[in-house]
Amino acid sequence: MVDVEEGVRRVTFALPLGIDHVHCYLLRSSGGGWILVDTGLGSRDPEAQWRPVLDALDAPIERIVVTHMHPDHVGGARDVHELTGAPVLQGREDYAQCVAAWGRRDPARFVAYWSSHGVPGLSLEGVAHDSERLMSAVHWVEGPELLDAGDEVDGWRVEVLRGHADGHIVLLRDGVMIAGDTILNRITPAIGLYPNSRPDPLCDYLETLDRIEQAAPRVAYAGHHEPVLDPAERAREIRRHHEERLERTQGALDGEPLSGYEVSLSLFPGELSPTSRRFATAESLAHLERLVHEGRAGRAGLAYVRA
Repeated sequence: MVDVEEGVRRVTFALPLGIDHVHCYLLRSSGGGWILVDTGLGSRDPEAQWRPVLDALDAPIERIVVTHMHPDHVGGARDVHELTGAPVLQGREDYAQCVAAWGRRDPARFVAYWSSHGVPGLSLEGVAHDSERLMSAVHWVEGPELLDAGDEVDGWRVEVLRGHADGHIVLLRDGVMIAGDTILNRITPAIGLYPNSRPDPLCDYLETLDRIEQAAPRVAYAGHHEPVLDPAERAREIRRHHEERLERTQGALDGEPLSGYEVSLSLFPGELSPTSRRFATAESLAHLERLVHEGRAGRAGLAYVRA
């Protein structure tokens, strides 16, 4: 546990995923306790994972805030809730997505979605296996307190910044953003098209980058890697990255209809694990859909062609 600035502490947990760690944040509350933002993956032994953190604090955790429903952020929410009794707060739209993804999971429909976008059989088997294994680590909480844009959590303003997740929320106060995965150093947040997601997630994310640039917080404490010390400039860098990837995506369309999976082989060449290839396909689909909305590509069934 490290103090990143007065009243803000960071706790880091290892991840067995493509990225090997996730940051959770503790915010000093006005009552002297702590507000935990994000919870890592769920644990088979929550006591062993969280007791050292709880014992190192000088006051109890009073509330738990989830920025978004991805496993490494919502996964430990129930664990910490049961250990501390603290209520869980989650964005209204994000919670609906959480229920759809983790509470009403349909493995056959999940596999059918990726198959329809060209993912071949052997990869599908790996995707299904990895997904079911990961699901056991998602200990989400039913019936959290729901948050909307403009709400406040002990003086921290809630904003909905879509793209990486449809209902992703952040907390803002005095130039500090507790950012989840909306903006990151060293890597760019994954922007993908998934079952049940909004139809144009890259458009959503480009709007989020605009809003970060306009707000120009002093620092963004992110879910992975180092703090973002100039979020407005980093937002501009990430926008340029997506503009370049849109050009590459359009260039991958060579006249014949191509699936999202086939385009991903051009954008993300080389051997990838089934789960990483699924993410690559999702990201390719998000860029293809943005091209369709811009009139630079068209759909041929579930495949895509250059406009």
